[in-house]
Amino acid sequence: MGERVKIEIMDTTLRDGEQTSGVSFVPHEKLMIARLLLEDLKVDRVEVASARVSDGEFEAVKMICDWAARRNLLHKVEVLGFVDGHTSVDWIQSTGCRVINLLCKGSLKHCTHQLKKTPEEHIEDIINVVHYADELDIAVNVYLEDWSNGMKDSPEYVFQLMDGLKATSIKRYMLPDTLGILNPLQVIEYMRKMKKHYPDMHFDFHAHNDYDLAVSNVLAAVLSGVKGLHTTINGLGERAGNAPLASVQAILKDHFSALTNIDESRLNDVSRVVESYSGIVIPANKPIVGENVFTQVAGVHADGDNKNNLYCNDLLPERFGRKREYALGKTSGKANIRKNLEDLGLELDEDSMRKVTERIIELGDKKELVTQEDLPYIVSDVLKHGVVSEKVKLKSYIVTLAHGLKPMATVRMEINGKEFEENSNGDGQYDAFVRALRKIYKVTLGRKFPMLTNYAVTIPPGGRTDAFVQTVITWSFEDKVFRTRGLDADQTEAAIKATLKMLNIIESEYENID
Repeated sequence: MGERVKIEIMDTTLRDGEQTSGVSFVPHEKLMIARLLLEDLKVDRVEVASARVSDGEFEAVKMICDWAARRNLLHKVEVLGFVDGHTSVDWIQSTGCRVINLLCKGSLKHCTHQLKKTPEEHIEDIINVVHYADELDIAVNVYLEDWSNGMKDSPEYVFQLMDGLKATSIKRYMLPDTLGILNPLQVIEYMRKMKKHYPDMHFDFHAHNDYDLAVSNVLAAVLSGVKGLHTTINGLGERAGNAPLASVQAILKDHFSALTNIDESRLNDVSRVVESYSGIVIPANKPIVGENVFTQVAGVHADGDNKNNLYCNDLLPERFGRKREYALGKTSGKANIRKNLEDLGLELDEDSMRKVTERIIELGDKKELVTQEDLPYIVSDVLKHGVVSEKVKLKSYIVTLAHGLKPMATVRMEINGKEFEENSNGDGQYDAFVRALRKIYKVTLGRKFPMLTNYAVTIPPGGRTDAFVQTVITWSFEDKVFRTRGLDADQTEAAIKATLKMLNIIESEYENID
């Protein structure tokens, strides 16, 4: 593409993303996400709300704008407003926000059927709002809503609208595929027409993913000379969502050498925060941010990676603040298992390797997920010569749950041959158990205790009430992140098993420190 193109990223997770069915962010969550987007990910602009929606929305915008003003980022915060005389502009002004994204009609159908206005009347209404915003020193971008259908069915209307507005102070013309109907060839055709008619205008493209073409359409827009793109974290958005920032960023960089300000290494962390706040789970196979996308299962891939990274592409996990993992299952093969063992610093002879491989295949057949942290236990189990010595043992515990009272736990542990006992209450049975443990480690032993960063419970397919419960807990300790897993018919017991595995792992870390 010759000279490297600079693309501006506008993230609309907090506005269009919040229109995802069932998603609603409270004000402090909105502030947290806005901070992550602007300060950590370094997106160029954020659209944080729609005007006039609710008091909660007003509070959220005010909080974000107060924070952004102190950080000199206020010009990057935008709110969607409507062609409604002074109403939207006044609402935005009173939140402290300085940019309105004005929703205009980009197709003749929308203009005549929804607004019941002639194009001339609509243009006049828009200009009145723009002039009023100018008086209050509020910057204006416009959305041409349903622009994709406008270009398809009534291009002369789109050009009439642009001609009517081009002499105003409008900074950006944002072209949405509102109903997600375009394919990349149409995007190229329509975007080139816009660029040809208005070579000096700043155009943004806003994709929707109804045909799973949002990312492809975004790239077609870049090829056609668009200046800005709209994305959301994890592709949130109404119906099938918007273009996901992580995928857009990776493709812009790797396929077009385009420049953005995005800090890729923060993409994974921000995705997890938004996943947690939105309650919309990221599919395990979602590119870049999915749980499984840097996990090789097939043994032949691990073998190739051992022999000069034959199965790696430019999407190195470290780029996105992650690391490549080798999952263990029935297709693992020795190379894969060896790679996992090497990571743990364990070396086995061929005979032992064979036995461990057989055991993992057997577990894989039962549909059990085997993580790297399980390996020492499997090795120990298979070879019976205690590769992992259980330095931390749970001697006994009791957890109580009574209606109207906080759950209580009493725990007796043996750590390196010494017994300790503590009790605590908590918000749940497992929480009470962990609090009692934390007392033993932090108060009695004066040691650090890992942070629990994620807790996932699954019931194997076909699960009934007596099914096994699998609990996978993610811990962070001494700048390392690792997962441990417990399997049991009782959820609390499964979590406790996973916790014991973790305690034995960090016990060996303590020995290394000492």
